[in-house]
Amino acid sequence: MSSPYRLHDSLGYQLSLAARIQQRRLEDGLRKLGLPRTFWAILLAVGNEELRQPSEIANYVGIDRTAVSRALRNMEVAGLIARQDGNGDGRTRTVAVTETGYELLAQATPIARSNAAVMAERLSPEERQDLKDLLKKLMTGEDLPPTHL
Repeated sequence: MSSPYRLHDSLGYQLSLAARIQQRRLEDGLRKLGLPRTFWAILLAVGNEELRQPSEIANYVGIDRTAVSRALRNMEVAGLIARQDGNGDGRTRTVAVTETGYELLAQATPIARSNAAVMAERLSPEERQDLKDLLKKLMTGEDLPPTHL
């Protein structure tokens, strides 16, 4: 008889748990600003990466276009982004961060940097690079948008 499967010994479980810890810490920090994590990721995509099309934003953030469209509507109502017709016929929309959105992005950036530093500081620079390389290797060949590799 083979040995039993031990969930807590599983690499997938360990990766998932580490990601959830990091994500929860980020969400707790962003919550103090009233900023959902999805809005934060979209602000990064539009404000820092200068992505303007909802499909580009969806690929960058790693969520489906419907979820991005819903978030963009809510962000527009909140005054964080502005959407405009891209080619005059209403089929293409472009997205831009508003002044309010940029202010929130500036407030949230130190929270995200601090969150990233918590785990990073537990590893040497060489270990951090090794971990990034190993994670990239694990994701190679998977069905992810190119922006995620």
